[in-house]
Amino acid sequence: MNRINYFGIFLLSIFFLLQLSGTAKNNTTGKKIDLDIVFIGNSITYGANLENPKQDAPPVIASEDLRKMKGINSVSFSNQGRSGYTTVDYLPESPTFAEVVQATRQLHTDPDHLLVFSIKLGTNDSAMQGPKGAPVSKEDYRRNMKAIVDELLTLFPDCKIVLQQPIWYSPNTQNGAMYLEEGLARLQSYFPELKSLAESYSDTNKDQVYTGNQKVFDYFWQNYLTELTPEEGKQGTFYLHPNKKGAASLAKFWAGSIYKIIH
Repeated sequence: MNRINYFGIFLLSIFFLLQLSGTAKNNTTGKKIDLDIVFIGNSITYGANLENPKQDAPPVIASEDLRKMKGINSVSFSNQGRSGYTTVDYLPESPTFAEVVQATRQLHTDPDHLLVFSIKLGTNDSAMQGPKGAPVSKEDYRRNMKAIVDELLTLFPDCKIVLQQPIWYSPNTQNGAMYLEEGLARLQSYFPELKSLAESYSDTNKDQVYTGNQKVFDYFWQNYLTELTPEEGKQGTFYLHPNKKGAASLAKFWAGSIYKIIH
């Protein structure tokens, strides 16, 4: 009797090993993902102050990084970053949002491709004065972001959305707009709003809305002297825009966040 039981266990073990082997083989030879990514943002997304934004802007480098990652077949992207823009500029009823929709439809023509929106807004919202709608309270920021996300999910129901954390800027930042310490504090008040907003979609749009890497702000705070461009403003030398090295670092954060949600 015991001999029969041991033999049965042996056969079951062989069966499960074969099943696991087959599963591993399927994962290895599984279909690679084709990505269509639309980057929405401000001057940092656009690549302002870089010598060659079409080559060195964060969306360009992030796409290149993703192409090198396991399981990715192709990456196409559209950089919809606009200097000085806020969440108010991108609200669904705005001409800018209509342009984003048009650019998305031109990019995303194959339904077999995965459409991802990477949104990095908030820097200009946080300013004390200057950009449209600024200063934007944390409540209005969340409301605006929700309006944008809701409309994207309605128009592109199979998409995924990553809400990227804005980066640090120096508390003396003042160019055409005035940011200063008040703006920097306001910017940080947006972070919990982004996280809770993404979490609020867990029931209605499961596995569609995410937050990006939450270490981005601190990273640029710690490395601003080497990764942000010194600019002359009304309050002295300030730091706001990534240089070429900083743009590449930001791109790695973005690419990592996007890769994480598709694997």
